[in-house]
Amino acid sequence: MDYRKQFRVKPGEKLRLDKLDPAYKAKHESEATAKEETEHFLKKLTRQQALLYAEHKHSVLIVLQAMDAGGKDGTIKHVFSSVNPQGVSVVSFKQPSPVELAHDFLWRVHPHAPGKGEIAIFNRSHYEDVLVTRVHKLIDKATWTRRYQYICDFEALLAESGATVLKFFLHISRDEQLARFAQRLDDPARNWKISESDYSERELWDDYIEAFEDAMRATSTDAAPWYVIPSNHKWFRNLAVSQIIADAMADLGLAFPPPSVNLADIRRKYHAAVEEGQDGRNRDGHKKG
Repeated sequence: MDYRKQFRVKPGEKLRLDKLDPAYKAKHESEATAKEETEHFLKKLTRQQALLYAEHKHSVLIVLQAMDAGGKDGTIKHVFSSVNPQGVSVVSFKQPSPVELAHDFLWRVHPHAPGKGEIAIFNRSHYEDVLVTRVHKLIDKATWTRRYQYICDFEALLAESGATVLKFFLHISRDEQLARFAQRLDDPARNWKISESDYSERELWDDYIEAFEDAMRATSTDAAPWYVIPSNHKWFRNLAVSQIIADAMADLGLAFPPPSVNLADIRRKYHAAVEEGQDGRNRDGHKKG
């Protein structure tokens, strides 16, 4: 099944998240039945990241957005568990600092865009400035509407510079969010995740959903598409996200670059070094004489 086609938000599409089932899991009955397929795409992603890093011509930007407890951290942990950390960065965009507020809203974001050969993951992103700011009435409609265009222009610039931009909204239900809040309360290893804002922000659920719908409709483009991923089942979320990223990277036609040295000459030097080592040592490994 092609999750890129199934979950992609078409440019200008009037999105209704309440019409999309967050508990959807395709043909799979359980995590066990999806395990083999998930492992296939994780291995494919690992291979593609190695090619991306070596070829050094393209880059990948992954944007993760969700309601609180939506699974952004878990997605990063599981989908990118086997990639080379040298070629991956993760940036979390929290409440802007006074210095950041003194600049335009994209100022703090652009320096973290991926360079050639790199994957950058935004755990929350520049979209916070058309979501939180809108819901809490820090900006008006005219401002967030202009920002949609600025975001599209920014992402188009990244794409023109060789970046593949993939944006994921991890879609969970209100009941699932409450269940995950309960897990944080009951599990000492998760207590640190509890925030005073968890429940106050939850009261604004409908406002956030409307803001997400409008933002995705306005900013899902051919160059930087949005994908709505059913995420009540964490294992299905991991499967869908890994497939979309791995397949998108495979479409780049990545390849290892040719060697920068004369391999025949290097092989001759290697064999000469081996022979010299063998001539200079006896069977016990000690120098002769």
